[in-house]
Amino acid sequence: MPPSDIEVRYADESLLVLEKPAGLLSVPGRGEDKQDCLSARALRLFPDALVVHRLDMATSGLMLMARGSVAQRRLNDAFANRTVFKRYTAVIDGFPDTSPEIWNLIDLPIVVDWPNRPRRVIDPVLGKPSQTRWRLMSHDQRSNTSRVELEPVTGRSHQLRVHLLAMGHAILGDALYAPPHALSLSRRLLLHASFLELNHPIDDQPLQFTSEPAF
Repeated sequence: MPPSDIEVRYADESLLVLEKPAGLLSVPGRGEDKQDCLSARALRLFPDALVVHRLDMATSGLMLMARGSVAQRRLNDAFANRTVFKRYTAVIDGFPDTSPEIWNLIDLPIVVDWPNRPRRVIDPVLGKPSQTRWRLMSHDQRSNTSRVELEPVTGRSHQLRVHLLAMGHAILGDALYAPPHALSLSRRLLLHASFLELNHPIDDQPLQFTSEPAF
């Protein structure tokens, strides 16, 4: 994708829904080599575009941006109040011991692993409460991998990746968390933001967006 290109799924005077490719930062990082990002590309097309949430660099899929400070404040409030509903698709190593289509809960506290930043770890004493709902979608016996749907209840950094690792089923291609076998099975992180549901920040109308992963 050229540095100026973005895929706009929805745009009006207050809201943008964009497709972030894997490997592109959501916002600028430190250093000249980390200035190309989804928010910078959006600003070239929409000069009033403002960030309201992020996806990890390695994650692809749907990402919201506000247009103007009023919409940004209302979307920030919606995220804080957990009224923006998100789901992700992932491919993981192994076969979880669960019935297909049954929703399960991972409830494990997460904290920054300071000596190994930006990694996070499970810590029952210092960790912040973190919950992820998940369900098994399918299993590939040949590769012994499974496709799952993930619903973050809380929004900790790296939450889905850390929770699945703690469950013993790392996401394929996860350069930060996957053991060598699971890392070798994909050239990219197989995690995709596939569903968004929210009320419009200005007129409060319900909106839904879906995105099929490329994997």
